[in-house]
Amino acid sequence: MKLAVATPTPEVETPVPVALLSGTFAERLQKATRLGYDGVELMVARPDELEAREIRAQVSALGLEVPAIASGAVYMVDKLTLLASDAEVSRRAVARLHTLINFAAALEAPLVTIGGFRGRLAWAGGSDARARLIEILGAAAEKASAQGVCLVLEPLNRYESDILNNASQGLALIEEVGHSHLGLLLDTFHVNIEESSLTDCFRQVMAAGRLWHVHVGDSNRLPPGQGHIDFPGIVDTLCEIGYQGYLSAELLPQPDPDAAAVATISYMRPLVPIDS
Repeated sequence: MKLAVATPTPEVETPVPVALLSGTFAERLQKATRLGYDGVELMVARPDELEAREIRAQVSALGLEVPAIASGAVYMVDKLTLLASDAEVSRRAVARLHTLINFAAALEAPLVTIGGFRGRLAWAGGSDARARLIEILGAAAEKASAQGVCLVLEPLNRYESDILNNASQGLALIEEVGHSHLGLLLDTFHVNIEESSLTDCFRQVMAAGRLWHVHVGDSNRLPPGQGHIDFPGIVDTLCEIGYQGYLSAELLPQPDPDAAAVATISYMRPLVPIDS
């Protein structure tokens, strides 16, 4: 397993509520390296405004990887969602998802995340919206497969989403979409709210072959060790089931983005040795 930190790309000028590290993009990459992170999960809003080759060179020069391209900034900054009351907003969001896939491929990032970016059923017509989401995800997964990229859906707690709140629902939706390039991202903050066990959900998704990414944030969405989630137990479980992906810090930047990044890796690195 490896450790990553979520941070925005240069075109994202509005603060993202769950992004860490401060300064210019180059300074944030340097900080991630100095702190001992293995990678950076890039929160991208408008990939067409970025030069993928330049971003890739900056990251690679510091020995970092990009385990995932996150779509959260598209939702939180540009207010686009795949399911929206306005059909034009939905259309633009779908187009943006496809550009995120292209950007991920250009960076050789294996994953594109879909959390709040998917929107809500209530915003887009209730039950009919589920069929629409399945159609959108199927087409996007097909594009992703052609680009050598996979999509990961993130179950969100009931207060943030009315579709896909837990691992079982995530696996059921993947089954409905029926595409090999669609998996799950489990976030410990949401797992703590929605799952009956902090570890069984990881076992369940891993057994299904769909556990492709993990976000870490404590029960209060602060850095690990500042709430009541049993991270040693979760890491032990992930080791036991053979998870080899990233644990990525996507959490509240408190007391500030740098301090939160320091606190996260200070707590997690002893649990996840560099050569694990």
